[in-house]
Amino acid sequence: MRAKQIPSSLTRSKSQILLLFFSLSLILLSFLFFLFPPSDPAASSTTHPYPHPLIPPQTSFVASLEHFLTHKALNHRSSDDTVRSLLQDDVRMFDDRKFAKEMDWVHGDPYYPLNFPIRVYVYQMPNKFTYNLLWLFRNTYRETSNLTSNGSPVHRLIEQHSIDYWLWADLIAPESERLLKNVVRVHRQEEADLFYVPFFTTISFFLLEKQQCKALYREALKWVTDQPAWKRSEGRDHIFPIHHPWSFKSVRRYVKNSIWLLPDMDSTGNWYKPGQVSLEKDLILPYVPNVDLCDAKCVSESESKRTILLFFRGRLKRNAGGKIRSKLVTELAGAKDVVIEEGTSGDQGKAAAQKGMRRSIFCLSPAGDTPSSARLFDAIVSGCIPVIISDELELPFEGILDYRKIAIFVSSTDAVQPGWLLPFLKGISSTQIREMRRNLVEFSRHFMYSSPAQPLGPEDLVWRMMGGKLVNIKLHTRRSQRVVKESRSVCTCDCRSGNNTTSSTLSGQSLSG
Repeated sequence: MRAKQIPSSLTRSKSQILLLFFSLSLILLSFLFFLFPPSDPAASSTTHPYPHPLIPPQTSFVASLEHFLTHKALNHRSSDDTVRSLLQDDVRMFDDRKFAKEMDWVHGDPYYPLNFPIRVYVYQMPNKFTYNLLWLFRNTYRETSNLTSNGSPVHRLIEQHSIDYWLWADLIAPESERLLKNVVRVHRQEEADLFYVPFFTTISFFLLEKQQCKALYREALKWVTDQPAWKRSEGRDHIFPIHHPWSFKSVRRYVKNSIWLLPDMDSTGNWYKPGQVSLEKDLILPYVPNVDLCDAKCVSESESKRTILLFFRGRLKRNAGGKIRSKLVTELAGAKDVVIEEGTSGDQGKAAAQKGMRRSIFCLSPAGDTPSSARLFDAIVSGCIPVIISDELELPFEGILDYRKIAIFVSSTDAVQPGWLLPFLKGISSTQIREMRRNLVEFSRHFMYSSPAQPLGPEDLVWRMMGGKLVNIKLHTRRSQRVVKESRSVCTCDCRSGNNTTSSTLSGQSLSG
């Protein structure tokens, strides 16, 4: 049967309609593509530096710890790395595994040992050294108001020195929740560059009875020094968070080869024995700020309100290098546009310090009992230019950060010279002040511990600095392994061939630092 013929004019009309529809569709799609471009994963990670963009990182130690204990700690495994009975063969076998792994890196990584990410093994210590101490702080935080002998609130001191919590919480977090790419946790000891000891030395010092604390220190020391990895290196690749100068004091001499995380070097010798600490092996970390962050908007809005030239609120009498505080009080008392106040504890004291710093151009940062002071970092995150008066001070991350861009350094001799300090500060131009304040906004991120730990935050800079120490750590470990205090030759005879084989056995004695 013959098909029905369609008029050619109708066919052309339909073709034109389809062409027009197709053209309009393309135009509409192009318009939508322009309005809603496809998301770029790289751009997305740049815009939102943490996994949940709508949830800012937690910077409060108390709030972060509460969430950690009531949510994440519930999934904690009870198993630990306790060594039941250590034999010399265990150390030798570990050394062989470590050697094989390092040879793989030597042949497979052209940048080894200058490698990132740093591989860290986190010891799984018994709960009495870790979780139980965190629970002790959490359960006594609100009810306890004890003070130290010099009047400092105990729980606030623990917060200031809580670097052990922030580093550990980041290291043990699931990789899907972590943002730092320069350090990774490994689960096999032979794969590690460094070993992290998660013992909360500051909490135990302040919240346990004296003899109970010393006993726990001795237990922790034995637990760590029984580890094959410790015996292999004599602790040179082990990291100890000893951030409060009073903590772990009774057993420090036994871990002097280890990497200590400190608030400063205290070159006065009042807190650390000669030879215990050095910039070569140890690392200085900032205190946890006691005040809230004054961000870019806050700094901009507070510009016109900064009518105080120089501000200080804290303990006016200190020991050692901190004796300069009383001299400064004598020199500056009653001066115009200067506020010098004795600090008070609690929320009211924090609010008064925060308000004063946000109303001031310069914040005095003299030495405390040690060359460092938490007040320096309070000033930085408040947008108040620190005036550092501490001749022996070593600063955190100084190999990376240039503190001259955010702080004024004054010698102790000049600071107490009658009539010298205030004219000097008044002579600093408004242009330089504005520039330093802008730098403070940028620098603040380097001193804000958080969960999750942020790129360019203090946790991040810790591992960048640690990377620079790795080659030296490996060098000293190698040298300690070949310095033999005692050896004995063991002769074994092959009766069938009549050949003698002599082998040298290293003694198990401890090597000196």
